[in-house]
Amino acid sequence: MQNQSFVTEFVFLGLSKNPQVQKILFVVLLCVYITTISGNLLIVATIRSSPALLGCPMYFFLSFLSFTDACHTTVVAPRMIIDCLYEKKTISYRACMTQVFAAHFFGGVELIVLTAMAFDRYVAICKPLHYTTIMNSRLCGILIGVAWAGGILHSITQTSIALQLPFCGPNVMDNFMCDVYPLMKIACTDTYVFGLLVVTNSGFFCILIFSILLMSYGVILFSLRKHSTEGQRKALSTCGSHITVVILFFVPCIIEYARPPYELSFDKILEVFYTVLTPLLNPLIYTFRNKEVKSAMKKLWNRLMTVSIDK
Repeated sequence: MQNQSFVTEFVFLGLSKNPQVQKILFVVLLCVYITTISGNLLIVATIRSSPALLGCPMYFFLSFLSFTDACHTTVVAPRMIIDCLYEKKTISYRACMTQVFAAHFFGGVELIVLTAMAFDRYVAICKPLHYTTIMNSRLCGILIGVAWAGGILHSITQTSIALQLPFCGPNVMDNFMCDVYPLMKIACTDTYVFGLLVVTNSGFFCILIFSILLMSYGVILFSLRKHSTEGQRKALSTCGSHITVVILFFVPCIIEYARPPYELSFDKILEVFYTVLTPLLNPLIYTFRNKEVKSAMKKLWNRLMTVSIDK
């Protein structure tokens, strides 16, 4: 049972205790957050405004991934940015548990969406004649539904672990966000079993999915031998973007959760990377390597400029 009778709020130590460094971090993180939100929402708007892209499963999943990235970083970044302006950084117990739930919800959704995107590329490259039959709108809708359901199931499990932790005094976390491992460090109980639950629910699951994705991309790359040079180039370009995003998402998560809850010197850097920097890099990776998206963005821009001029 949870025991929070003596703890109604938690205190973050943040990224730095130096006031000058905090001011610099405020400016940098604010710029990164604005760029992240703008980039991801631009991809969503571009795909949604282009029937040709929206009708393609790959871009349908990409728009959903960008939306998820925008939501995921919003769970953590705004509070982290605002906290850079305050000497004492506090969060209520209820808000802390809400952050745990939301962060793991969108993280779980993104994990399944990336898996769906890998499956889409597998069908497109390895079974091209059956692609339109297999990757129909109904299956795409089902996969998105699975992503939502999986995210909820994962976040409920993680939040349930956090809610069972008793806090009887210590409430200072050497972190900038609420998560299960930082909460375990200040809990007034033996957290060995809780740590095993986190490793099983998050760490092992990440390793399993990551291994499956790597094997699927290995099969895809092996099957490219049968394609023409132009087909190989296009497939490698698309798969290269997916593999890069998969590595950026899974590797930090595996390092963070597939281990016992002991503290690493680079924990904060790791958390900043997968909560702030990865959502920033994803739209850049997909945009720079994709002619269709760049072309659709130009059309959207021209359309907006035409509307503004007419007004």
